[in-house]
Formats: sequence, structure tokens, C-alpha cells
Amino acid sequence: MEQQREVARRTYPSGVPCWVDTQQPDVDAAMDFYGGLFGWQFEDTAPSGAAGRYVIATLDGQEAGAIAGHATGVPAWNTYISVEDADAAARHLLSVGATLKSAPADSGSGAVHAVLADPQGAEFRIWQARERPGAQAVNLPGGWNFSDLLTTNIDAAVAFYTKAFGWQFDNLDFGTMIRRPGYGDHLEATIDPNIRARQSGDAVPRGFEDAVGWLASAAPGHRPQWHVTFTVADRDRTAKDAERLGARILGQDDTEWTRTVLIRDPGGAVFTASQFTPPTG
Repeated sequence: MEQQREVARRTYPSGVPCWVDTQQPDVDAAMDFYGGLFGWQFEDTAPSGAAGRYVIATLDGQEAGAIAGHATGVPAWNTYISVEDADAAARHLLSVGATLKSAPADSGSGAVHAVLADPQGAEFRIWQARERPGAQAVNLPGGWNFSDLLTTNIDAAVAFYTKAFGWQFDNLDFGTMIRRPGYGDHLEATIDPNIRARQSGDAVPRGFEDAVGWLASAAPGHRPQWHVTFTVADRDRTAKDAERLGARILGQDDTEWTRTVLIRDPGGAVFTASQFTPPTG
């Protein structure tokens, strides 16, 4: 019998967002919500005797993110950015204006991570991969789509992240695209050999193969933050399911390319669910 071909794992070069997790006041309640909404399954990975829980979420056997127990602080979704060496990256980030919130520490055998904030106060995390290279269930219904930086000072954010990770920013008609130069080459050489052919249409922005997120102004009165978006097959059904499972719908939006809903989960963390609806004709 022919042996089944092993599926290549998605890897993330330095400077590319690679992982998401959420801290929650009630891990079991969060598992019920996200399991019901996205079809996730879960595995506790915190070692015996650990102070808190860290539960890996999977979608069809692929890692999608995680839920962490957090008795204090604001429930939220967190975005991690890949680095080769967490200690060296933390030193570099501090030198260009970041604030260290939590020093590099082991996340079991999966990675080394640290928590920082940019000069405007938007918290982000860095991830030095070990056994866990990053999210595998991405850009499919129930999987992570991307993360947006919502800031109170666009120019200052561009200056910081350019020095921090070598990112480039393209101001398009509908938003500012964040690019990590060379990411498209990595995808083409590893898991997505047809990426450039697939994105060759006139409507696709130049350099989109290098896109790692979007930059926008935070809403008035809102704090700077990294905001997480998940892909869904049907925005309206997702909104109804989220309400049925105890979430609050904060708003909806339709664009030429997406139909989105902003959701506050039962624990208080806010995220976006997005249905891809590209123009036809």
C-alpha cells in the first residue's frame, strides 16, 4: 500500500506573526465557547504542578492557537511574532523603544516567549520556536486569518516596527499593509509554491505575498492593541452561533472583500470573525 505523504508543517521566518492565544478567567468556559464556535478540540499542555493552564486548540488535527488561564488582568487575544533568539530579540526591541513586560521564559518544550509593549502601549509577544513552530490551521474556516495593529500614532508605529522587525508599510486605498520582505519567498519555497501565481490578479496589491498584517488607527477612546481575526465560512451564522454560546456582538461590517463581525467572547476577549467575499465578474 502506498505510504501517505507527510504534510509539510508551516514555519515562520523571524519577524512574521506566528501564534495567537487568549488569556481567560475560566478556561473550561472558553473551551466550551470556542469549541462550539470554531469546532476546536483541546489538549492541556501545562506540566504537572504549573501555576496555570495552557490548553492547545486544534482544528482537524492542526494547531490553531491556545487558551491560557489568567486570574487577573484583562482577557484578550495575544499575537506572537517569530524570532530566532528571544533573549537577543528582547534586547534589540528594548533598544528601539519597546517596554519589557515579561522576560523570555520557556513555554514548555514548544517555544521560548516574552511579552513586550510598543512605545504607544500596544502589547505584543515574541516566539522562539522549539517543537511548536507556530499556528498550522490558518486562513481556513475556524483558523487564524491575521492580526491588525490598531494604534494611536501611525507615524510612530511605522518608525518603531520598521526598526523592530524590518517591516515595510504600504499605504493602499483601503488600508495600510504590513509586509515582511522575503516572506513570500519563504512560503513559495515551503508550503505554498503557487502563491505568486494565485495572487497575480489585477485586484491583488503588489507585494501581497509578503503581507503579515494591517495597520490602522485605534477607535477614539480605545487603547492601542494587536487585534486578532479568524476566518469563517459564513459571517451571519457565526454571529448567531456566538450569541447562542454567550458572546456579545459589538458590530458588523461589509467591504468589497470581506463580511466581518466583531465579537466579545463570554470571558471578555474581543476578536473579529471574517468571511472572505472577493469581488466577482
